[in-house]
Amino acid sequence: MEFKYFNIADVVEVLPRVFGDARGAFFESFSAEKMTAAGITGDWVQDNQSRSDRGVVRGLHFQAPPFAQAKLVRVASGRALDVIVDIRKGSPTYGQHVAVELDAERYNMFYVPVGFAHGFTALEDNTLFLYKCTNYYAPQAEGGLRWNDPALGIDWGVTDATVSVKDQVLPLLKDFVSPF
Repeated sequence: MEFKYFNIADVVEVLPRVFGDARGAFFESFSAEKMTAAGITGDWVQDNQSRSDRGVVRGLHFQAPPFAQAKLVRVASGRALDVIVDIRKGSPTYGQHVAVELDAERYNMFYVPVGFAHGFTALEDNTLFLYKCTNYYAPQAEGGLRWNDPALGIDWGVTDATVSVKDQVLPLLKDFVSPF
């Protein structure tokens, strides 16, 4: 596995070694030993999957402490633009984001540390998005930021996004009080 780091601390893209031949492909999608050595830590307790069509935007979401989650995300089919926003109070990169294109043909993964809002847009129909989480889902701990907040400056690459009613009314960064 190779690991790509960003200008925001603790954010990591994982690029697995893929072994392919006429039969198909094989790759190691998780190794606690290799992930820990790269700074990706946590007790992984829950896996989730979603399916989205092109132009669907999900996010930007997080769970507040004590139910906060780190996530390791990837797509099993299709492509998605995955976006995280630093919402750690006192962080020098507070309010900044990183975007990574996840592609089923590249098998790449993205580590979302605790203290980040997370979202994605599907770039193809029938995109299967997989989440490995370090805490169980707790609806009482849900929070988020508005996906299209101009202050965040995120280029989602879509002009006519499909967004849930819940995500359309999340707070703007200027009105947000971070629990982290």
